[in-house]
Amino acid sequence: WMLRRQREGDTGLLSAGRRGRRPGLDEVQKQQLHEALSAGALAHGFAADRWTLRRIAVLIERMFALIDVLASREEAISLKEISERTGLHPSTTHRILNDLAVGRFVDRPEAGSYRLGMRLLELGNLVKGRLNVRDVAFQPMRELHKLIQQPVNLSVRQGDEIVYIERAYSERSGMQVVRAIGGRAPLHLTSVGKLFLAAEDAPRLRAYATRTGLAGHTRNSITQLPVLERELAKARQYGMARDNEELELGVRCMASGIYDDQGHLVAGLSISAPADRLDENWLPKLQLTTQEISRALGFKATS
Repeated sequence: WMLRRQREGDTGLLSAGRRGRRPGLDEVQKQQLHEALSAGALAHGFAADRWTLRRIAVLIERMFALIDVLASREEAISLKEISERTGLHPSTTHRILNDLAVGRFVDRPEAGSYRLGMRLLELGNLVKGRLNVRDVAFQPMRELHKLIQQPVNLSVRQGDEIVYIERAYSERSGMQVVRAIGGRAPLHLTSVGKLFLAAEDAPRLRAYATRTGLAGHTRNSITQLPVLERELAKARQYGMARDNEELELGVRCMASGIYDDQGHLVAGLSISAPADRLDENWLPKLQLTTQEISRALGFKATS
């Protein structure tokens, strides 16, 4: 569309003045944009000189600035306010917004006011549908493993158990606790499982206890509901959970939750280590990693 407008000689969107300047693209972004637009221009059959590409890049920056302003409020915003907040001339603002409206990226509920359009929702749903927690988590998990040199496990809930779906570890490391992908364990005996139980209300927690009988695996296993309730209260308070040799003697774990764009707990990341080697200094690194993964899934923390 932008290349077509340029070829047809409509430079109004690009040449209109503006009162202030928004920070531009960094050098890497400029190079990527230049390469992409060059390919597109050549495909459309005309030369993509540096001046043309720079003017298109400016237009893209302005479009992003307008969309950012519209995204900052739920209600529609007047043309005057949008112009003031972006530093763009009103005529430039009007032209770009009208073109965005044609593509349904922007709606005009009434004359002179604008809000984000339904096309952005459609595109957002496409992106959300393609997100996979395992794919999103894998690289951050590897980075965390490099920092702590201990296995990092990704697990999700299935019924009354957690299932390990990914791990990051090194075969060259010394003594370590490696969970098998596909392995299962009861919720109340694992650090990630406790996070999922902590997200349940009291009736659902009692139902879980009734179904499973809170069977134990070691002398440290929590097998009494009142004790489990106190443990889950700590998990809610601190935003993390522990397994203190409750699933397996000699092994301790710490876990932090991963949340989606709706604020739902969808997975957990845990560090497992020999009981005498679990380091409390790993916890902040673990929580930063789960926060990174949650943001990638669209989660926005509330203050």
